[in-house]
Amino acid sequence: MTRTVSRRSVLAGALVVAFQISRSHAQTETGTGGGPSKLGLAGGLDDTPRIDAWIRIDASGAATILTGKAELGQGLKTALLQIAAEELKLPLSRLSLITADTGRTPNEGYTAASHSMQDSGTAIRHAAAQARELLREEAARRLDVPAASLRVHGGEVSGEDGRRLGFGELVRDQLLAVDAGQISHLTPPSDFTVMNRPVPRIDLPAKVTGGAAYVQDLRPEGMLHGRVVRPPSYGATLRDCDVARIERMSGIVKVVRDGNFLGVVAESEWTAVQAMRNLAASTTWIEQQELPDEKDLPTALMNLPSRDTTIRDSGNPGKPGITVDGTFSRPYLTHGSIGPACALATFEEGKLTVWTHTQGVFFLRDAIAGMLKMQTEDVRCVHAEGAGCYGQNGADDVAADAAMLALTVAGRPVRVQLMREQEHAWDPFGPGMVVKLKATVGANGAIADWHHEVWSQSHMMRPGPPGTLIAARLKSNAFPPAPPVALAQPEGGGDRNAIPLYAIENCKVISHFLPDMPLRGSSMRSLGGYLNVFSIESVLDELAVRSGQDPVAFRLRHMEDPRARSVIETAASRFGWSGRKKLSGSTGFGFGFARYKNLEAWCAVAVEVELIRLSGAVRVRRVVAAVDTGQIVNPDGVRNQIEGGILQATSWTLFEQVRFDRTRVTSVDWSSYPIMRFDSVPESVEVHLVDRPGDGFYGVAEAAQGPTGAALTNAIRDASGVRFSQLPITSARIRKAIGA
Repeated sequence: MTRTVSRRSVLAGALVVAFQISRSHAQTETGTGGGPSKLGLAGGLDDTPRIDAWIRIDASGAATILTGKAELGQGLKTALLQIAAEELKLPLSRLSLITADTGRTPNEGYTAASHSMQDSGTAIRHAAAQARELLREEAARRLDVPAASLRVHGGEVSGEDGRRLGFGELVRDQLLAVDAGQISHLTPPSDFTVMNRPVPRIDLPAKVTGGAAYVQDLRPEGMLHGRVVRPPSYGATLRDCDVARIERMSGIVKVVRDGNFLGVVAESEWTAVQAMRNLAASTTWIEQQELPDEKDLPTALMNLPSRDTTIRDSGNPGKPGITVDGTFSRPYLTHGSIGPACALATFEEGKLTVWTHTQGVFFLRDAIAGMLKMQTEDVRCVHAEGAGCYGQNGADDVAADAAMLALTVAGRPVRVQLMREQEHAWDPFGPGMVVKLKATVGANGAIADWHHEVWSQSHMMRPGPPGTLIAARLKSNAFPPAPPVALAQPEGGGDRNAIPLYAIENCKVISHFLPDMPLRGSSMRSLGGYLNVFSIESVLDELAVRSGQDPVAFRLRHMEDPRARSVIETAASRFGWSGRKKLSGSTGFGFGFARYKNLEAWCAVAVEVELIRLSGAVRVRRVVAAVDTGQIVNPDGVRNQIEGGILQATSWTLFEQVRFDRTRVTSVDWSSYPIMRFDSVPESVEVHLVDRPGDGFYGVAEAAQGPTGAALTNAIRDASGVRFSQLPITSARIRKAIGA
């Protein structure tokens, strides 16, 4: 017998708070529109100025903080609560946080491009500071004393005469229902008691104890299990399948076929998996050989039609000197989330709710509504953390799958999880890229000439449009793939960080934007910054070596930005760069630097490696990093982000590559797509923070990837004498290059 469960029983919270969201965001990777200030307000307040859109205080005096950003494992929840606690003068224990939810929170676009602290953190800090002052003024009115004579502390406002009023007594319906002003009385860093302190992350206990931490863990009453059958390759067409046989299986609730979209709904997960496998085995597809030769991907990419833009052109090139040139390439990279993408959806009384680990709930809502031809207000997307989440992985696609299946079994929630081979084959990969770079050192030892060209797609194919979702492309009334989005400088997409931060008189940088790519691609951590920094820092290092100059001194020679100089000097000093000594001929040292997007955190990385010449394996002995991310909220959180970036970039640089033949993606498991294992993790990682009290927030999550990849490559060059330009730098490539 089918059980009916109300939509209310599976909502993420008991109370749905409605308020007006005054503005929405344009679709950009930054998530904020990146345009000029509209109202002159700080961070996300400029788009959503109402204070009660960010801060709500109940009758008990406890506060609820609302953010349109999502926790992706970067420690955002903890940092935002620290900010709010500092400015509200409330204990952390009396604050709670609601993250991205189209029914409850501000629309802050995507949680992407290291903008969460700049946008949401800044907005919450100013909103909390102004809320604190509104409470102080209300207390002054009731106590009939000057507001300046009152102290706010511990959720109370107290006077010199000992009288005090709690936040719960002071708050009234419309007290915070006002727009923020341009002036906020922020707490000075010298008075911090919560910010710039290591606070244990609130999201970790459940994750390390096996508790309910992720969307994968949701188990509402009456839940059904769904699975989908993906086509074996891009563009494959469904010829026939035996739906009737699957419908006769015990425990099957529904078999769904809509054009090339196939799915099953069952009472148990194992039944759904078995039905999916049987359905896939009984299905015939028509495939075509449309993919390029994997062995010559750089040439294939450079031969694609492109839209070319010169993004930097200064000086007069052509001066003589020592010249270095190279063609640098990276393959497609999969997100490879350890927990395959998952979503939960329920459809009841004409309303659809989807729990998802997307990075953009509002844009996903719009895409799903468009795909299903529903009104936007009838679709709600609620963020729930995912077990592996950065960039655009399969979260949006599986949310659309769950929505499709939920519509066929109204009244019961449907949980859909991708299988490993589906996650790897259909992931919106980090795109393949090529950089051609030529540079010259003049007779005076300075860089005389610099010419950089990059071939890449936009790295931005996220929802909004329905055609960004696999299900929307497979339906019988299919939506076309969404048009490519070229992200503009100064942040850029494929050309992110392509303009060197160094002082180079003669410099030309050309971006070849590729609208159409052979494999599906979208946003992966650092976008084009990883390869562009890798290429710039590799050539810079080679110029230093060939002109007989120390690599760190060479960088400092061309660096005018004092904060960049500071992180370079800090990393070199803490590493002991000037006193480094090779213990053997297989030891190598490397250095890398970048300011992410040339706009956000500054990061320098020094690396020591040992090259095992017989096997070609690289052992990373020591990594030392320095980072300047402006005002620090949680030092442990910043270190964790840089450490994570170092490990991720190490894996990209040494191991990772999507493999494919002329028809389909073939690296669909961990053996065919190797990632860094524990025995390859650096033996020592140090992260040193350059504190900037009172400064703004700069994004840190993607600052380490480019410098780490470059430092590793430079260290391998130092150990082997060979400059590698094609990623990944596998042991097989090293053995071949050194003749081992």
